[in-house]
Amino acid sequence: VGLVAMLIAILIGTAIGAIAGYCGGWVDHVLMRLTDLFIALPQLPLLLLVVYLFRDTMRRFFNPELGIFLLMVLVIGGLRWMQPARLVRAAFLSLKEKEFVEAAVALGTPPMRMVLRHILPNALSPVIVAASLGVGSAILAESSLSFLGLGFPPDMPTWGRLLFDAKDHLDSAPHWALSPGTMIFLVVLSINYVGDGLRDALD
Repeated sequence: VGLVAMLIAILIGTAIGAIAGYCGGWVDHVLMRLTDLFIALPQLPLLLLVVYLFRDTMRRFFNPELGIFLLMVLVIGGLRWMQPARLVRAAFLSLKEKEFVEAAVALGTPPMRMVLRHILPNALSPVIVAASLGVGSAILAESSLSFLGLGFPPDMPTWGRLLFDAKDHLDSAPHWALSPGTMIFLVVLSINYVGDGLRDALD
């Protein structure tokens, strides 16, 4: 869930940031105001609302496991694209002024080739770091939804679902909650260390 949700967020954010940074003008203004609107939304209540409203519909269209999985990754990824969009936009605004881009313009390079071949590869390093750090937040979001009973079905053992099942047995069996909670903590911490390492390596 964490990896696929962040892949969706990176694809959306990179596309919006690239269009805003390359086109500039009113296109940039409209897309950045849209980004600000999504940043201002309260994410956890919105996640709860969307999952609650659409989980039965997704279960009908797909099987229960696949429907909930698609809903989770689409909602979490759809609410996490703002930071990559801002990073890509800032990188595009900087790279547009570089000499190699001016040389490519002078040679008559088409805009699409300019973006995909010359500017975008040079703008991906901050996006890779943001993606690695965002996987941890996506895992926490899925765990929160599953803990609140809005995640995967009971027969799919996610860490959040295990915490949900263990909450009624904290007095008699606290290890039921400690094991998945510790795994969430260790995995998110490890992913954050990977993100820090990538930031140092790509800076």
